[in-house]
Parts: sequence; C-alpha cells; structure tokens
Amino acid sequence: MTGEVEAAPAAVGAIDIRGIMAALPHRYPMLLVDRVANLVRNEKIHAVKAVSINESFFQGHFPGRPIMPGVLIVEAMAQAAGVLTVETLDLRGSGKLVYFMSIDGAKFRNPVEPGCLLDLHVELLQIRGRVCKFVGKASVDGKLCAEANFVAMIADPPTD
Repeated sequence: MTGEVEAAPAAVGAIDIRGIMAALPHRYPMLLVDRVANLVRNEKIHAVKAVSINESFFQGHFPGRPIMPGVLIVEAMAQAAGVLTVETLDLRGSGKLVYFMSIDGAKFRNPVEPGCLLDLHVELLQIRGRVCKFVGKASVDGKLCAEANFVAMIADPPTD
C-alpha cells in the first residue's frame, strides 16, 4: 500500500458484531457484515456475511430461486473495507464515515444463496488524504462469486 498514511501493519485478528457496529453506522437491514475473521491494519480484512433466507430481499429476488443481489454483495465488500479503514486510521468513535466514491470492474461469477457463508476478502491498495482504494473478492466455499475495485472517501460526520 502506498500513500500519505503509513503505519506498521498490525494484526487485529477477529472482531465480533459489537466491534463491527462500533466501527460502522449501518444497522439492520443494511448491516451486511456479521463478523471479521481476520484484519491486518493497513493491509487487508477477511469478513463474513451469513446469508439467511430471512433477509427481506429474498422475498423478491427471486422468489422461485432466491439469490443475493450483486449490488448487496458489493455493498458487503464495501462495508468490510469500511471496518478496515476505521481500524487502520483509528477512527472508531470519531463519527467519521466512509462513503463509496466509485466502483470499477465489478464482475459476478456465481450466485450467492440462502444458507451460504459469504467470505469477503478486501485489500487496501492506497490511502491518499481522505481517499482510499480497495480491491475486493467475495466467495462461498472458496468459489469466487463477485469481485470489484472500489474507492471510498473518509467524511466528517454530518452537522445538524
């Protein structure tokens, strides 16, 4: 990783749902990361989404053969990237938000169905000022389901 922020990589390890909720503002039904299996600051994250038939999007996508929408798989990767960013830059509790700026090269390879554990692997490629670049891959049982490059911006909390 190159950029203005350089810190020695530090393994954080696993993070439970309470830690994820402390890092992200998302809540049900938009919180799409259930746990972090491993995180190395300034480098990468492996997060997991347990895909359940009880999720509301399965009612309409597709009722006869439910699959997780690709845009939500990309959102799950972005949320994992958000946790990585918050941990890397020590932003927990700051109120700062990590917003999508762009998505490039998104490809969807295999469907994600209810009952799957969706593995989200995201690497931090670069931080320059408030802009972060990532590459993400989502898989089930080692089989690639989706991949994308994306950029996010660190923003100040909204003022009311």
